[in-house]
Amino acid sequence: MSEDSHQPLSDPKAMRAVAHPARLAMINFLGRQRTATATELAEVVGVTPSAASYHLRMLAKYGFVEDAPPRGDGRERVWQAVREGMSIDRKPQDAPLVREAKEHLVDMILADSQREIRRGMAALDTEPEEWRDVSNWRRAYLVLTAAETAELRERMEELIQPYLALRRTDPPEGARQVVANISLFPLVDPPRPGLPTEDHDAR
Repeated sequence: MSEDSHQPLSDPKAMRAVAHPARLAMINFLGRQRTATATELAEVVGVTPSAASYHLRMLAKYGFVEDAPPRGDGRERVWQAVREGMSIDRKPQDAPLVREAKEHLVDMILADSQREIRRGMAALDTEPEEWRDVSNWRRAYLVLTAAETAELRERMEELIQPYLALRRTDPPEGARQVVANISLFPLVDPPRPGLPTEDHDAR
């Protein structure tokens, strides 16, 4: 991993480059499987090998993927992720183009995450009992100061670090890849529609 692998994205060109369904799927796969060839990634994301090679070159151009150590006879190019996940900070001073690129990429990542959660929940009834028992989806409302929120975020990061897929090189028998969705934001209530002008429920 490079020194800036954890730095928030700020280049709108880089964010637009990665905000593509096939490229985002490739990065997600490399974040779980460590390395892959263009042919392997093409099968995963449903594009031709030549299209996969093009997408990988674009991702490499903006620092998302890089060459991995060769396999076997070294005839086929192998790729690996540069970044250990993506970080996107919203800042008041963001230029309009930067803000637009960030919003678009965040929307894509959130939608992809929701699909991932739905797939996992839909498949729970086919899982062994031990995995059904430990699977969990929960939303909790907390009351915290900004300092307490920072402390909680750091503690959660410390807890998951040893289990990250790109870091755990020798997992015990029975280990599987598990997805953790973690978010901490000040609660923003939706707009209140107000009382209806007519009592529709009385009809």
